[in-house]
Amino acid sequence: MKEYTTEFLRNVALVSHGGAGKTMLAEAFLHATGGTTRLGKVEDGTTVSDYDDEEHRRKISIYSSVIPIEHRDHKINVIDAPGYTDFIGETISALSVADGAIILVDAVAGIEVGTEIAWRYADEFNLPRFFVINKLDRENADFEKTYQALDEFVHAHGKRAIKVHLPIGTKNDFKGVVDIIGMKAYLGDGKTTGEIPAELKEAAEKAHFLMVEAAAEGEDELMEKYLENGSLSDAEMVRGLEDVVYAGEFVPVFCAAGGREIGAIALLNDIIDLIPAPQNAPKRLAQGKAGDEELKPVDSEPLAAYVWKTTADPFVGKMTYFRVFSGSIQADAHVWNQSKGADERMSGLHFQRGKEALPVKTIHAGDIASVSKLNATATGDTFCDKNHPLTLQAPKFPAALYRVAVTPKTQADAAKISPTLTRLCEEDLTLTWQNDPVTHETVLQGMGDQQIDVALHRAQTKFQVGLVTHEPKIPYREGISRKASAQYRHKKQSGGAGQFGEVHLRIEPYPEGDFEFVDELVGMNLSRSYLPPIEKSIKATMERGAFAGYPMNNVRVIVFDGKEHEVDSKPVAFEIAGREAFKLAVHEAGPVLFEPIMTVRVTVPDANMGDVMSDLNTRRGRVQGTETEHGNATVIAHVPMAEMTRYTTQIRSITGGRGYFTMEFDHYDTVPGHVAGPIIEAHKKEMEAKKEE
Repeated sequence: MKEYTTEFLRNVALVSHGGAGKTMLAEAFLHATGGTTRLGKVEDGTTVSDYDDEEHRRKISIYSSVIPIEHRDHKINVIDAPGYTDFIGETISALSVADGAIILVDAVAGIEVGTEIAWRYADEFNLPRFFVINKLDRENADFEKTYQALDEFVHAHGKRAIKVHLPIGTKNDFKGVVDIIGMKAYLGDGKTTGEIPAELKEAAEKAHFLMVEAAAEGEDELMEKYLENGSLSDAEMVRGLEDVVYAGEFVPVFCAAGGREIGAIALLNDIIDLIPAPQNAPKRLAQGKAGDEELKPVDSEPLAAYVWKTTADPFVGKMTYFRVFSGSIQADAHVWNQSKGADERMSGLHFQRGKEALPVKTIHAGDIASVSKLNATATGDTFCDKNHPLTLQAPKFPAALYRVAVTPKTQADAAKISPTLTRLCEEDLTLTWQNDPVTHETVLQGMGDQQIDVALHRAQTKFQVGLVTHEPKIPYREGISRKASAQYRHKKQSGGAGQFGEVHLRIEPYPEGDFEFVDELVGMNLSRSYLPPIEKSIKATMERGAFAGYPMNNVRVIVFDGKEHEVDSKPVAFEIAGREAFKLAVHEAGPVLFEPIMTVRVTVPDANMGDVMSDLNTRRGRVQGTETEHGNATVIAHVPMAEMTRYTTQIRSITGGRGYFTMEFDHYDTVPGHVAGPIIEAHKKEMEAKKEE
């Protein structure tokens, strides 16, 4: 593949709800432009874009892949992003390196949840966008109805839709598109052009008139010309349209049937004409020595490249995908990874086309490429010149709220669990993992069950590490609610030296801190040298839990008396006596279990607000307030963490996928008796079972 300089590049992300046909459209682009000799199919696992075994197994895209398309002496980097909500991280990464978003809409289903999500993220990156009404060859496809819905949707978000294509024929007879800009018909994939069919003449002229009006709004000079002559030339119209589309004021709407390649070339022509080249794209800032610097996509500028994706493969090694926002990169050059403070050599520079790597010598400003076998680099890093440090901000990813506890399948897997989880999380920034300090479990967090499932499958196939998941334990805490005292004598006499120790202690709630150990010994009944073993054993009991197996805190322990034996007293005897006296006292001190309470913010369409509130009530939630904006309602509530373990799945089903939520720890609160009872019982049984072993 030849090298293209900045003005001949276009970077677009294909985004939509799952199943709207992004992967097949990318496939159609490739085939129609001669990039492949035959058209692949998703169901056969033969598309260029979905090349991972996991994607073949599930028949959906899981990872973003880059498909460079060569057309009219331009190179269009099409980034095919997944549509399924669990893989939103891949979509965000794709949009973060694109200069325009192409949002696909299924001609039968119309606007779906994924359409709204794609739009929301395109907004975050301030990207100009197209709508493509795809799959117009389907049985119940309806162009006009879908266009009306899009028009209203775009209008509700303060922008305006504009028809650039009209379909020729419908459903099974869908055979081409009318391009309103050039006023000609493209038949089939678009290589053949012809006259506009008679029955579409009137609709095309009406659309053309509206388009000229829209274009005239682009520049004052064009507006004057339009008002004088009542029309604009084709070149002027494209110039005016460019202005209003780049600025994001107008959203052009196109027609296609990716699976049959219809409309592919016509759409590529308009991507070249109406999606900005890197030098006209939304401005990017990088953090430099003296604050923010605006990046200019020019080869001679200082280097700034952002790593948006990394993949690890046992056969190919590590592949690092990056976009050059300013400057250029030569093969074999050394670049500085500012995020890691490391020097990296660009030994295997490639343009990636699906899994195929096409070697290349120079990556010009604005282009997207990949490099193999780097040492330190991970997703989110910035490459620059060591003497001109620049850091590009990674995009903000949604918080991972779906949690599973992970355990190794075998002893051999145990050693590899940490490095494997770290590598999985490096590849996908919406995955995180940590060792929970309270429950001592390894917890993996992601966007949903599909994503976690894919990650575990990857651990097995790519890194040969078997992992099993179960529901994570809740980090409860134990506490006491009143004062109590107890004493315990430990005595053991079995030939030879015995053991003897007696401890009298009092305990009381200690809200000021975790633990305080006080001695109020009077007289000589107990020598102070035995206090450290008593304190040590009580601390250990508090860490392990005195009645439910969870750490205990906010307790003050006062040792006020005891007895010792000049021969048989040993530190170990007092460890046992201290521990048992403490447990007895806890039993009398109104023991309580505390649970973490989360502040949950659930954003849903107004219509679902009632359902969400009543569902939160069944989860022992306390609604704190509500907010509304744009037809969406946000419910803010305090909900016990124990009730939120599978809420990700639940909120999707209540709202048909339109709702989302955030959650953060707020405080600890007492677990009500009817909930605490079973937890304490379960712990008792577990301890008894261990004793029998």
